[in-house]
Amino acid sequence: MEDRILLLALRGRDAAVIEQILARAGHECVICDSCTAVAKAAQRGAAIAVLTEESLLDTDCALLDQWLADQPSWSDFPFILLATKRAGRRPPEALRMLERLGNVVVLERPVHSETLGSAVDSAMRGRKRQYEARRHLDELRLAEGRLTSLNGSLETRITERTEELSSANNRLMQETAQRERAQAALAQSQKMEAVGQLTGGIAHDFNNLLTVIFGNLELIERRTDDEKTAKLADYARQAAERAAKLTHQLLAFSRTQNLMLEAVNLNAMLQGMHDLLGRTIGPMVRIEMALDSGSPWARADGNQLELAVLNLAINARDAMPTGGILKIGTSRRQAAGGDLSPGDYSVVMVADSGSGIPPHLLAKVFDPFFTTKPIGKGTGLGLSQVYGIAQQSGGTVRLESVEGQGSTVEIWLPAAEAVAAGAGEAALPDTVVDGPRERILVIDDDAAVRRFIVECLEGLGYRVDQAPSGEEGLGLIGSLAPDLTIVDYAMPGISGVDVVERARVIAPGMPIIMATGYADMDAVDRVMSLSNVLRKPFRLSELATAVRGALTAAEAEPESVTLPG
Repeated sequence: MEDRILLLALRGRDAAVIEQILARAGHECVICDSCTAVAKAAQRGAAIAVLTEESLLDTDCALLDQWLADQPSWSDFPFILLATKRAGRRPPEALRMLERLGNVVVLERPVHSETLGSAVDSAMRGRKRQYEARRHLDELRLAEGRLTSLNGSLETRITERTEELSSANNRLMQETAQRERAQAALAQSQKMEAVGQLTGGIAHDFNNLLTVIFGNLELIERRTDDEKTAKLADYARQAAERAAKLTHQLLAFSRTQNLMLEAVNLNAMLQGMHDLLGRTIGPMVRIEMALDSGSPWARADGNQLELAVLNLAINARDAMPTGGILKIGTSRRQAAGGDLSPGDYSVVMVADSGSGIPPHLLAKVFDPFFTTKPIGKGTGLGLSQVYGIAQQSGGTVRLESVEGQGSTVEIWLPAAEAVAAGAGEAALPDTVVDGPRERILVIDDDAAVRRFIVECLEGLGYRVDQAPSGEEGLGLIGSLAPDLTIVDYAMPGISGVDVVERARVIAPGMPIIMATGYADMDAVDRVMSLSNVLRKPFRLSELATAVRGALTAAEAEPESVTLPG
């Protein structure tokens, strides 16, 4: 629109001729029929106007005059006036007309087409320079506006930037503090891991000793007719059971055993822990028991559950530095869904009257290594271990706390049917049934344990071979082809897991029992089913049941044929 040429030539075919001349030069022309039409077209956009002198005389040019007066500062609209050739000076009226137009080039007719084209081109160049000036002015105004806006918001931006820097500095300080806490927690966890490894090693040796002690005490009880001797052996066996329980707790602490889920009498378990809890939390905290009269049973690992309750009791004691009340209870509950599958649950509750937990920390208390205790006073693993035990058992942990009033932790476990005392304990057979005697290979580096297992198996009527190492045992598997192999996990040279893997290549169908008191259970789970793992220390009846079960299962399996390739 701004490159158009306006034409006002009212006489004859002047307008059509001029348009034809300018169109050949590539210009777009708009023919107007009055000064008013020129003004309206110029308002929409035009570069120049070509007028004939007679078209301006005796016509209303008020709108055009007004538009020219209202031009912006960058604009000086150019006109080319085709005037009638005169002799002498122009009349005053013609001069006033030229003055009103302002930027006007007068060409006297007749005008050659080249002259007209040159004048038009010159006027167009001048108009484009005006457009360029307009662009520069717009840019200057825009820059001025931005500068004004920036100056106006400079103080605000300085304040915002200062706040951002302050916030970034605070985040950096927080991250530094978190990193320091994480490094301290890592160092503490590394110390705890080292203690756990030492504990696991001690538990391994202790379990080997207890295996021999248990077995020989049971043999004494079975073979003696003297009531006093049997009674003394029973006292020793009870002490050995307490030692075995302690060993299981050490293994739980070192995290080297999986959960052994079974029916647990919660009331009996907590009553049995009363003395231990009293010695652990000290005299300043009073223990109150609120046990359900229905004597709830739960499916859980009793040793791990005891450790969980002990952890909660210690946390409660630390939350009551000046003393208070520790309430421990049991109950039966129903779960309708949510974080638990619908069904019956048995609940162990541990509540204290201590300082409570701030609301913003409630969501973090079960995170590993999270602790509010000073460095060296807590590992941040107690509550996470409690949560892990509940989750692995098919339950959950729920926590309620009011700052300044105390906390209540509930361990929800799947309910179990009550088990009669002594139920599930297999009886040791006194005689051996007639028939072929199975051959059993015992591989254990501990001579006392190996001798005990061999004597028990021979007493049960089996033919028994033995090996003190994994390598020697693998050699006997190849040469003797035993019906069953019992192997220890922790042995010098190659471990029991390695023996199992290689033995299955030598004798694919042979059943294997792993007898262990300490093991990398993840490695054991890769090669053994839980039913073929015999935990040390074990009773004679447990050994007999495990052996008979493995042999029976092997006999029930269809023979497999290995195809070449």
